[in-house]
Amino acid sequence: MLRIILFTLSTLLASAVNADSSNDKKNIERAVLDYIESQHQVKPDLMSRGLDKKLAKRTYWKAKDGSEFIMETDYETMLWVAENYNKDGNKFPPTPRLDIDILDIDSRAASVKLSVDEWIDYMHLYKNDKDEWKIINVLWQYHDKKRHISK
Repeated sequence: MLRIILFTLSTLLASAVNADSSNDKKNIERAVLDYIESQHQVKPDLMSRGLDKKLAKRTYWKAKDGSEFIMETDYETMLWVAENYNKDGNKFPPTPRLDIDILDIDSRAASVKLSVDEWIDYMHLYKNDKDEWKIINVLWQYHDKKRHISK
């Protein structure tokens, strides 16, 4: 009898974990979609919804003189990007590439790789007390590394 009870409890717990995991995946994908769709559709409110206000977005870069540095972008700049980058509707193809690969989820932390037409973003997200997933870190690069230089 004890084995039956333990088996039933373990099955119920596994189902609850899978249900939560499935919901987490959906919400992580939504945060990542908010990030990229805000740029495609010129909707800063989407960007705001998906990002933490302490966002740190970075990439390796070269200055005109050839010196190397880490270029950093913050939350406010990303809101500006969402509002301005694609205003003319010519920064993305009509059907943009969009691949979201959730690399890992562990309780309240997740790692994601977002691949789009011109670049990739490696993202760290966390889940807050409201069960919202927020992007806190982004490391990005163009697919063409020759573009990582100031002209």
